[in-house]
Amino acid sequence: MAQSFLDLIRARYGDGDYPGDQYGGADGADGRGLPTDSPRNFMFATGIECSYPTIEHGRVRRDLLAECGHYRHWQKDLHLVKELGLNVLRYGLPYHLTHLGPGRYDWSFPDTVMREMQALKITPILDLLHFGVPDWLGNFQNPELPVHFADYCAAVAERYPWVRYYTPVNEIYVTARVSARDGVWNEQLKSDRGFVTALKHLVAASILGTQRIAQRRPDLIVIQSESAEYTHEARAERTPEVTVANKLRFLALDLLYAHPMESDVCMYLADNGLTRAEYDWFMAGEPPGYQVMGNDYYGRNEHILLPDGGRCQAEDVMGWYQITREYYNRYRKPVMHTETNVFDAEKAPCWLWKQWMNILRMRHDGVPVLGFTWYSLTDQIDWDIELAEQRGTVNPCGLFDLERRPRPVALAYRQLLEEFGQITVVPHGELFEVTGRAASLKVEV
Repeated sequence: MAQSFLDLIRARYGDGDYPGDQYGGADGADGRGLPTDSPRNFMFATGIECSYPTIEHGRVRRDLLAECGHYRHWQKDLHLVKELGLNVLRYGLPYHLTHLGPGRYDWSFPDTVMREMQALKITPILDLLHFGVPDWLGNFQNPELPVHFADYCAAVAERYPWVRYYTPVNEIYVTARVSARDGVWNEQLKSDRGFVTALKHLVAASILGTQRIAQRRPDLIVIQSESAEYTHEARAERTPEVTVANKLRFLALDLLYAHPMESDVCMYLADNGLTRAEYDWFMAGEPPGYQVMGNDYYGRNEHILLPDGGRCQAEDVMGWYQITREYYNRYRKPVMHTETNVFDAEKAPCWLWKQWMNILRMRHDGVPVLGFTWYSLTDQIDWDIELAEQRGTVNPCGLFDLERRPRPVALAYRQLLEEFGQITVVPHGELFEVTGRAASLKVEV
């Protein structure tokens, strides 16, 4: 009987663990193990809830950094991030307290936190505007916002030159809608013109701020966090209002990424104050830096509009996968799942795994998903009513409660990290390590 090649291999090398196999293969790395700080690794993150809009027509500031105890427990919070096994943190500097006026800043709190973050080797994704502005800027109807915010972005980049990841303006669409069309925050308007005005000022602020950061950090990575929304209409005949509303959810990213819009959306913008010159300015081209499209998804982002006008939550009719796939097909940007949670602490572990399965499916289908965020590190307050009133209701959606005790989802996240923590940012991601080379516009070939 002829000798098998396996007999010859085993005689030479033994049974497995062949020289060279440690570089990948039958016995190579499979992605298990807690995350490392390698730039080729998938980015697992959490975030510190940092919203600071005003309510009651500017008389009351909802500062969630204060209400959730971060100003008191910031050091503990940073250490909890590391103890959980994470290296990436979505972190919002308190813009409303830091930018005191044109050219005037108070860095006392940011400096303290940023020093500790650097010492712990936490990679921050700096969130520079989260639902509110300093009192002296008024609100999002102020046309001076883009210029002043750009100065602030430049000052942040100058002060923390080691930071590379930024979200200049968090959830632009939600910020404009809730402030100027739903009448809940800041200017508390209920008008399409107010909404368009807020939207264009916010997008312009993001673009100008990104340009100023790029002057100091040409290789910056912008992870735009935008709400992944959809309204299903449970009516035999679709109404034009809902059809247009499902197009308006793209408005912020269309303006940000210079994506031409359909005629009805253009007419809506023109009818509500966007001039031709402003439109042309937005369409001139997208901002600098490596652009990542972050999509936030909560089950409450997806609604069913009932025949009687009522609404019900529609989580997982489409889910993060299908809604984000729409956004990806539109913009063709690398994707990050930038926010998710659920307000039921017992259901949170299952929700975490469902979101992770969405991500694995998306990656399997060839979409470059670069990261995932459970938002936030701790429980939140009054987000069940969008911060509209100061009721003090604790939303048990954090990895830890407000006493900094772990919730069940923290244990589930740790398990997820141990199983997947060293997968590459994309398959064969070793080929595409993030380098220090300056970002430049990519052209399709």
